[in-house]
Amino acid sequence: MRPAHRWLLAAAIAAGFLGGLATCDDNRRRERVATCRRALPAVAPEAGIRLLRAAPGSTPDTVRVDYLDGHRQHWLTCRFDGGSTLLALATESSTLSGPALYMLKRFYLDTPDATAADPAGH
Repeated sequence: MRPAHRWLLAAAIAAGFLGGLATCDDNRRRERVATCRRALPAVAPEAGIRLLRAAPGSTPDTVRVDYLDGHRQHWLTCRFDGGSTLLALATESSTLSGPALYMLKRFYLDTPDATAADPAGH
C-alpha cells in the first residue's frame, strides 16, 4: 500500500472513531437533559409550571432547566458524573440533600411516572 493510501485509510478510521465518540456524547447529553427536565415536576409540583428551556449548563457536567411558575422565572441545575448518573440537584433556593436525591432517583426518576410527567411532553 502506498504511503498516501495508508494516510487516507488512517484518516478514515480516525474520522469514524471520532464520529462514534460524538454520537456517544450527544446521547449522554440528551439523557442528562431528559433526566433533569423530568425531575422538574417533583421539585416544583405546583400546577401551571411551564418549561422554558432545558439544556447543558455552565459546566460540562451540568444541565440547567429554566421554568415559569405563574409569571416568575425559576431554575434548577443538575450535576452528573462522567456518565448520566445524577449526583446533585439544586434550585435557586436550595440543594437536595443526599437522602432526598436518593428518594427522587429511586422512587420517581426510575419510574414510568417521570417519563409520563415530562414537561417536554415526550
